[in-house]
Amino acid sequence: MEITVNDQSREIPDHYSVQQLLSGLFPDSLKGVAIAINQSVLARSEWGRRTLQPHDRITLIKATQGG
Repeated sequence: MEITVNDQSREIPDHYSVQQLLSGLFPDSLKGVAIAINQSVLARSEWGRRTLQPHDRITLIKATQGG
């Protein structure tokens, strides 16, 4: 199925959870990651339970250190 992640189209398997998506995108660490689906912020506690739907629009933010 097709979703949009930060304005880029992606194909993912049906019944894919937010946790599965994020683990694939950030294999080293999910620390400092925030996600919104269809302009609604999703709590970290929901990542494993929330199944993505066709045409969901995902916004990902990853905090970085630096100066």
